[in-house]
Amino acid sequence: MPLAGYQFDLESVLQLIALGASALTYIGYRRRKQTLAAHGRPPPEWREWCFIGGLVVLLASLSPPVDSWADKLFAVHMAQHLAIGDIAALLLVLGMNGPMMQPILQIKVIDRLRFLANPIPAISLWAINFYAWHLPFLYKAAYENQLIHAGQHLSFLIFGAVMWMPLFGPLPKPAWFGSLGKLGYILAVRLLGTLLGNVFIWSGTVFYKFYAVGEAHAGISPLTDQSIAGVIMMLEESILTVFLFGWLFLRAAAEGEEKQDLLDWAHARGIELSDGRAGRAVAAGRGAELRERLEREAAVRSPAPEAAGSAAAQISAASAGSVHGES
Repeated sequence: MPLAGYQFDLESVLQLIALGASALTYIGYRRRKQTLAAHGRPPPEWREWCFIGGLVVLLASLSPPVDSWADKLFAVHMAQHLAIGDIAALLLVLGMNGPMMQPILQIKVIDRLRFLANPIPAISLWAINFYAWHLPFLYKAAYENQLIHAGQHLSFLIFGAVMWMPLFGPLPKPAWFGSLGKLGYILAVRLLGTLLGNVFIWSGTVFYKFYAVGEAHAGISPLTDQSIAGVIMMLEESILTVFLFGWLFLRAAAEGEEKQDLLDWAHARGIELSDGRAGRAVAAGRGAELRERLEREAAVRSPAPEAAGSAAAQISAASAGSVHGES
């Protein structure tokens, strides 16, 4: 037999499970997109490409070459975790909008987690997960046990997505979470990451000594490996922060213009629309949807021009007949 004597270790099995789960996830995504397209509500193409990108980054991070080096050097392991918890999670969140998430939210257990769209619990849970896994005893447990290691990666992905949801997710946010709130949120997330990165760079203490064999093979000292890991964290977060600030500026300008256009449109047609309602709809990416709803409501309240003209003609004719009869 060609495969005689070949054995799958647990790590290989977990990698195959990740590959299969990613394939099934994308199949589900495509089917939902086709359903929405059939009803005239397809998501933008860029969202699908973001979703594909998230899956690709995730699978590349878990691939055997990367996983093998991540077991040898802390710096590579750090890069792997950042790719999973920051980059892959961000791209997957960008790939979703309200209609795409609707079937997921119909699951009662997940629907009850809507509160995670609030930035306070989102950043709190992300920070607890992020710091807890870097405690030496938990980090060592994940390093030595493949199942715990897989759980660590899964938690980085899940809580990374939770962290990004208040910024990019389609669920409603608190009224106070406007442009300034988002700016503060971005700074808080980056500050929490920067704090840990500085600890790795400047502490002078080796926290994870079980990389010693891999570090010796690569010809670097444990402190150098740990410092490189901290630098990778700082560099990745700095690049992300620059992009996020640029996005926030452009988003604030676009939202302000769209909200004003919506208010002007409603005022020109005599439709009552508050500044707050318009702002919430635009912030949730549903400005066009609100406009369509207001148009339908206005059409229901006001009779169609043809019907109104017909009714007026009937009243005029009846009035004329009555006058003629009296004369």
